[in-house]
Amino acid sequence: MDTHPAPSESTSSGAAPTRDFTLRSAFALSFSDISPIVGIYAVFAICIVAAGPAFFWALPIVLIGQLLVAAVFGELVSKWPLQGSVYAWSRGLLGAKYGWVTMWVYGWGLTLTLSALALAASGYLLGALGADAPGQTTVVLVALLILLAASGANMIGSVLLRTLLYLSMTAELVASIGIGVTLLFFHHHQPFSVLFHSAGTGSGWSWFSTPFLTTIAFVGFSFLGFESAGSIAEEVQESRKVLPKAILLSLAAAGCLVIFATLGIVLAIPSVPDVMSGTVADPISSTLQDAMGNGIGRVLLAMLAIGFTASLIAVQAAVSRGIWAGARDRVLPGQSVLGRLSGKENLPRHAIALTAIIAGPLLFISTSKVYALLLSFGNAGFYLSFALPVVGLAIVKLRGQWVPGDHTLGGLSKPITYVAAIWIALETINIAWPRDLYGVWYLNWGLVIMTVVIGAIGALVMSWVFNPSRPQSPRRQPEPADEVEGGSVA
Repeated sequence: MDTHPAPSESTSSGAAPTRDFTLRSAFALSFSDISPIVGIYAVFAICIVAAGPAFFWALPIVLIGQLLVAAVFGELVSKWPLQGSVYAWSRGLLGAKYGWVTMWVYGWGLTLTLSALALAASGYLLGALGADAPGQTTVVLVALLILLAASGANMIGSVLLRTLLYLSMTAELVASIGIGVTLLFFHHHQPFSVLFHSAGTGSGWSWFSTPFLTTIAFVGFSFLGFESAGSIAEEVQESRKVLPKAILLSLAAAGCLVIFATLGIVLAIPSVPDVMSGTVADPISSTLQDAMGNGIGRVLLAMLAIGFTASLIAVQAAVSRGIWAGARDRVLPGQSVLGRLSGKENLPRHAIALTAIIAGPLLFISTSKVYALLLSFGNAGFYLSFALPVVGLAIVKLRGQWVPGDHTLGGLSKPITYVAAIWIALETINIAWPRDLYGVWYLNWGLVIMTVVIGAIGALVMSWVFNPSRPQSPRRQPEPADEVEGGSVA
């Protein structure tokens, strides 16, 4: 039964989140988090230079792997439709400590990513407004304003949040479909055979083992965020039925758009050798300007600003629910504050504010190597936190202990889970693998270094959380609010 608790300012022992998200709005949240425009633009240039036009085949490979993960998440969210998604699922599978590790990794990975999204949105917004080579201070200040505006949108209420998500989703649909159709059918310069050319980046096994694996690692960034619908599970009506669809469909739709638009861009590139030599530094902008004229430049920048801002809002919504869920379960410092819900719609405003307080100051060190080192954990944080519940479910199924929820994959459940676990483990290793991309050893090893550092800090916090002598011990696994009389979580 879906309920709408009365407005209140309470701790986690009081009111539950208000259920005002539907399949459409949950889909919009995940779709905006994935953001096809962001997914294309963030990886295209580096991937084509690394592996040539044949990097294109990394896209369907990664998408298929992530769709398997999304299918597993569908089973998990149906079993545990609780705030925090991967945290709640890991906790339900293998216990409170396993869930805590997932929450710690997920929280840091996404919160660090917020600053990068704000900086990217700032640069594209300034470009769209005609700012010519803005100074770093200007970029940082605009990024801070974007971060604060996104935080305000998340705090004001779900009506504004849903409206912004629908607008950004519509803009991205129009842009990605428009780019794909226009380039593929009207500005087709390259033959389809170019999709099998490495453009001098290698051949045979040497190409597969190095350039292509590198592109698979980078393409991984394009297909993240689909779990965010599960992060707001207790705010979604009929969550057990709705969320498996929202998670899988959002990834499938965004993934197909990324592949379609990328195909159009690759085939419309006027000169592949110019791209490979570095003569053309921004192949997407150059290709679009060649096809549609110089006026398309600012339009593209505006679309990128919208895409990155929408992704920022969606990521912040997801991570704030994870923080709130951890505080509700009494496994975070400051739990009495972070576990509060406030306002008409019972929103975790303190948790939202915390993400801005952490991400905001990072903007002012964005040109330093320290920031680059911190940010190296952003993408990895997603994959590590995805791997933990998927591998956890594989372990539970191997033990024969799995009892499914309302949504199940039937006879395919075990094979899909096992293959998804293998995929996500291998992709996480691939992303973490040290590569000489930055020219500085500690940046090449950045992901490993940051995992050790964040893990060490987490171990200290975890020892306090699970200290038997602590006055407030962690809660038991809460039941979904739609199964508790009155709608509040015990």
